[in-house]
Amino acid sequence: MTMNPTWRLRARFAQRLSDLYGEEVPAYNALVKVSQAVNEKTIAENHVDAERFGSISRVTAERHGAIRVGSAIELRQVSRVFAALGMYPTGYYDLRDAKPAPIPVVSTAFRPLDREQLALNPFRVFTSLLVTDDRRFFDVATEQQLNDFLARREIFPVDLLQYAEKAVEQEGLGEADATRFLDLAAAAFALSDDPVDFEWYQKLNSISSVAADIGGVSTTHINHLTPRVLDIDRLYDAMEAEGIHMIDDIQGPPKWDGPDVLLRQTSFKALAEPRAFRGSDGKVFEGNLRVRFGEVEARGLALTPRGRDRYDDLMARIDREGSDDSSTERQTYARSVWSRAWPATERGFLEQNLAYFTFRVTDKLPDEDLGQSNSETSVLDLIDRGVIAADPIVYEDFLPRSAAGIFSSNLTSEGSIDQSLGGASRGIEWMSQIIQVPVNVPEVVYGREQEESLKAVSKQLGLQLVLPEIADASC
Repeated sequence: MTMNPTWRLRARFAQRLSDLYGEEVPAYNALVKVSQAVNEKTIAENHVDAERFGSISRVTAERHGAIRVGSAIELRQVSRVFAALGMYPTGYYDLRDAKPAPIPVVSTAFRPLDREQLALNPFRVFTSLLVTDDRRFFDVATEQQLNDFLARREIFPVDLLQYAEKAVEQEGLGEADATRFLDLAAAAFALSDDPVDFEWYQKLNSISSVAADIGGVSTTHINHLTPRVLDIDRLYDAMEAEGIHMIDDIQGPPKWDGPDVLLRQTSFKALAEPRAFRGSDGKVFEGNLRVRFGEVEARGLALTPRGRDRYDDLMARIDREGSDDSSTERQTYARSVWSRAWPATERGFLEQNLAYFTFRVTDKLPDEDLGQSNSETSVLDLIDRGVIAADPIVYEDFLPRSAAGIFSSNLTSEGSIDQSLGGASRGIEWMSQIIQVPVNVPEVVYGREQEESLKAVSKQLGLQLVLPEIADASC
């Protein structure tokens, strides 16, 4: 029997969704084509540096998807499907207080955790859950209507969940079971042709377009599918040249001459898609919805808590001091702030404990003694001597501010929120209880990877290697 290990199931599922989304949203195919062309040009111009954050084969294959579910039961069920693909909840994102527009969801991302699995296939899915009991968005009557509506639908059929459990137990599936599992899983994320209750959808849309997209339809669907690009600024211009209208800005850190950090994202505008609606008289009529868009991303250094604090402080400063500027002026100001606040090199990020790295022994071992095995030896010293090399750990996760910016740029309604009313308490512990497995903290995952790498190199060299000490942890 041909066995499909977990990573192959994940790769096949990612391709299934890519094919499906390309059929449903043809502009996505143009985005993928332009992304690949930009990547090829970037590699040709600067091969070594261009692949600093991932090989071209990985970057070309890389996708992240996004889905939205309405209830704790649906979130728990989809987590079982993703577990069969070796994807685990990582990161907690609350978009209910996001700017420029609050969105009534909390989110996590399901993804592979270890470097080997990420290299085999780095597919990840940003998954948002509607918070129906947040009174800032939904009154008691609307919450009850939402919960009743969500309770009546079945997104993930029983046989899909049974195949998922089997895949987890066996760490893969035989070919016949794999094909059936992937058929069911892809179907669960396909756009439904069920008529949409027009009045119910419009009621939710007046509160939040995202709420309507989750609780106003009979199924979930891929909200967007995102290729990865090595030069997002070049891609932005290339898409506009193709006649595909992009949102106004690239979300995340500004473009600058130093190392990329975290995540930069943009998208083309949500396109009008034909949908069937059912009116209050029961008659079905044709209309359209604008809920799905094509996102693209560029990834950089994974920041330590110290680095993340600096990032958040700088973004707040840019908001505060550049908020009245035009987009172009704001970007110019942001670059100047960035250049003054960050080291210009990866080594500087390592020296200041701002980003995570893995370490490896080079083939340039010097003849002289490296040091005593029972004394501490500086990583930086051995890097300078060419004994070891530091490779950046790429950021595999998301930014709530950027996600909200992308969502808001594609909303069809300004929505409504009553800030005088209390919200619903949510957090990473709550989400862990709902999913019934711990939600991983990204910085813990990166820190563990860095520490394991340091220990392996220490053992190989017979030394006690230490990272630079930062006396003052303030920014």
